[in-house]
Amino acid sequence: MTELEKCMMGEYYNCHDKIFLDFKSHARKLLLRYNTLAYEEMELKRVILKELFGEIGTKVSVASPFICDYGRNIYIGNNVSINMNCTFVDCNKIIIGDDVLIASNVQLYTATHPIDLAERYVKNLETGQLMRRTYALPIKIGNGCWIGGGVIVLPGVKIGDGSVIGAGSVVTKDIPENSLAVGNPCRVIRKINGEYI
Repeated sequence: MTELEKCMMGEYYNCHDKIFLDFKSHARKLLLRYNTLAYEEMELKRVILKELFGEIGTKVSVASPFICDYGRNIYIGNNVSINMNCTFVDCNKIIIGDDVLIASNVQLYTATHPIDLAERYVKNLETGQLMRRTYALPIKIGNGCWIGGGVIVLPGVKIGDGSVIGAGSVVTKDIPENSLAVGNPCRVIRKINGEYI
């Protein structure tokens, strides 16, 4: 199994494998160009985003500066607005549905490490040096969601259709559809919307 296959399956992988370094290099070059473009240069911005992302729908706006790891694992639906200073650590898939609003300073993290120190660092039998263990889990944001300013979404989280995440929340667990959720850790405080159309 390749390191990329391990990564996408949520297993421990070597994040310094050449394939990931190549992905990062490619993304950094595109982001350098993207983040220096004027607001009005919409057509050129779209060309870069189509090359950067795994998939991008129609009527998508990504304000700069924008930061991501690989870009290729980001899948964005139609009619999506991503405001400035967002960071998407897309070591695994980040799937964003249609009609989604993502406010400024939102951080989506797919990569993580074991909590226990003995699991987080293991000795490399060949070199005798400690190796850091990394794995990545996908994030999914459903249709019609609004993610408030400064929200952090942790690996493996799914946010259901029509839900709103209050500003400054840290989303550690799945949020059901049509919910207003806030806090650290983020918790549902009430149902909203009836149902998303």
